[in-house]
Amino acid sequence: MTHKPQDYKTSIYTDWCPGCGDYGILSALQMALAELNLEPHNVVVVSGVGNASKTPHFVKVNGVHTLHGRLLPFAMGIKVANPNLEVIGVGGDGDGLGIGAGHFVNTGRRNIDMAYLLYNNGVYGLTKGQASPTLRLGMQTKSLPKPNINNAIVPVALAITAGYTFVARSYAFDVMHLKNTIKQAILHKGLALVDCLQPCPVYNDINTKDWYAGEDRKDAAGNPQSRLYKLEEAGFDPVVHDASEVFKKKVAGLEKAQEWDDRIPIGVFYQNELETTFQERFAQRIPFYIANPPAKQQLKDENGASTLDLGEFMDDLKTS
Repeated sequence: MTHKPQDYKTSIYTDWCPGCGDYGILSALQMALAELNLEPHNVVVVSGVGNASKTPHFVKVNGVHTLHGRLLPFAMGIKVANPNLEVIGVGGDGDGLGIGAGHFVNTGRRNIDMAYLLYNNGVYGLTKGQASPTLRLGMQTKSLPKPNINNAIVPVALAITAGYTFVARSYAFDVMHLKNTIKQAILHKGLALVDCLQPCPVYNDINTKDWYAGEDRKDAAGNPQSRLYKLEEAGFDPVVHDASEVFKKKVAGLEKAQEWDDRIPIGVFYQNELETTFQERFAQRIPFYIANPPAKQQLKDENGASTLDLGEFMDDLKTS
């Protein structure tokens, strides 16, 4: 069956503010799922808490709306239980890099085969505009009584350092670029991050749609000079072709991740499919894992009695 974007839309009204970048990310995700022709019952979208985390309500696939900052461990559990599912995490910068920062880092160590879309607008939109972990030092958005006194986390740089094997950034209002980036993330063999830059029209009055478009720095002819540029059009190669390139490619991606203000790169910063995934490592330890993962195992017989034999598991726990 060939799917269209509307096949992934629910009838639930999306209650984000007019002009919110979440709409662009939602549209890009639905388009990506359609172009990849993924069956809705084989896709799971997992979120935490916040405006961005309402996304599972608006996509007609399996959805889990879980605890604040905890979407990644939930998503990992789903993927481990059934590696045949396409698992996609979605959530905001506050959810993922505030209370969820520990999970963000430790998920990178595992290189589990799933995608994570981080909605990044620099503020906690749901709780009225406090500075999120990605708001730059010294910035004072409309809800802050004084300028932000904390340094910002750069999601792309942190992901590369933590071990994500696909690290990209896109922009909510460049829906086609974002859609293509999400497709790449889903198809990637390993853990993928897409840092989705998005204006918050209510609480972030600095990094606005006009700011990204460069309306404040027009050329002599009166044309805005966009701050965003595409790495793929600039000739940047993020792909690890040989194991000896890993460190060099990471350093190149980290250097690009530091660019901001006048020139903001979007696209893929780092991609390495040579590293084993968590599922592959797990299968080396438990050979039957891929053919018979936990979600496919029969736990009880027709009478309701357990069919599990924990003898081998208990033997593994013995110390002598």
